[in-house]
Amino acid sequence: MTQFIQLHVLTSYPPSNLNRDDMGRPKTARMGNAERLRISSQSLKRHWRVSDVFEEALAGHIGTRTKRIGTQVKEKLLEGGVKEKTVDNAAKAIAEQFGKVSSKRPPEIEQLVHISPAEQQAVDDLVKRIIETGDEPTEEELSLLKHDNMAADIALFGRMLAKKPAFNVEAACQVAHAISVQQVAVEDDYFTAVDDLNDHSEDAGAAHIGETNFAAAVFYQYVCINKDLLLDNLNGDTELAQKALSALVESMTTVAPSGKQNSFGSRAFASYVMAEKGSMQPRSLSVAYLRPVNTDNVLSDAINSLQNHQQKFDSVYGDCADSRYVMDVENGLGSLSELKQFVSDDGKANYPQS
Repeated sequence: MTQFIQLHVLTSYPPSNLNRDDMGRPKTARMGNAERLRISSQSLKRHWRVSDVFEEALAGHIGTRTKRIGTQVKEKLLEGGVKEKTVDNAAKAIAEQFGKVSSKRPPEIEQLVHISPAEQQAVDDLVKRIIETGDEPTEEELSLLKHDNMAADIALFGRMLAKKPAFNVEAACQVAHAISVQQVAVEDDYFTAVDDLNDHSEDAGAAHIGETNFAAAVFYQYVCINKDLLLDNLNGDTELAQKALSALVESMTTVAPSGKQNSFGSRAFASYVMAEKGSMQPRSLSVAYLRPVNTDNVLSDAINSLQNHQQKFDSVYGDCADSRYVMDVENGLGSLSELKQFVSDDGKANYPQS
């Protein structure tokens, strides 16, 4: 049966604007008839994927998201002294392997595409050959998309290639939008900037006046990983799958979204994580916060609500996981290293819930 890994994470952020909407305000959602802060799953995945944690743990196995693969090829061919006509034809032909070429900005493609290191290397090798011979690429040489040596982040978060669906990758990792456990009110911060060279003899006013929005909250995050699909996406590379899972856990618990960090310094580590493993159909525990946790001790009460609902689900449906591990900073239980080991190992070890 399919093996799933589920992560339930509580992280408290001070006043911040981590993920903005089109008006520059913190993103929100209504849940349980109450306004909640929200961090989009796209924002979370982006910050995890480009974090130092991923870079160090998965060096050489991280893909690149870009529209500019054709532009990159064109620049390298021109630097290599290839004839302009050959450059244009080759850059377009290579770009077309990854998507539809833009009519306005050729050879840039119209949509972002996630390219694995193996595919990037194949492009680089082809560019080198074109520079050496001056000949345009053959049809055989243009077979640049690959199933093997898949990037770990593509295996986790998937990719879609509209023109080459055979090379689509179904995401092994499902990421929910982070949502605040309590009701929130977005506040306005009125600020001024002073001109250091203003001696106030003529004008004692501010050089700039502005306003920004912020809010503070404890966020519930939920992630579900299909471990079998992750292994399949990585062509059975167990070691790389374990590294990817370990990096995902560490980035989830230690990497904060970068929105307005210079203004608010709102970096935070997770205060609580419940990890679950098993073959039971996955389920989020967001229902624990359908009623807002509007108490004096939000974090502790949020932890209690999460644990109570987990136990109630087990009572009604039977055990919803084969094994669990809890890291609880509030009560000094567990450790990040043990949590990473629990999530990334082969499933034989059984770490009791703390």
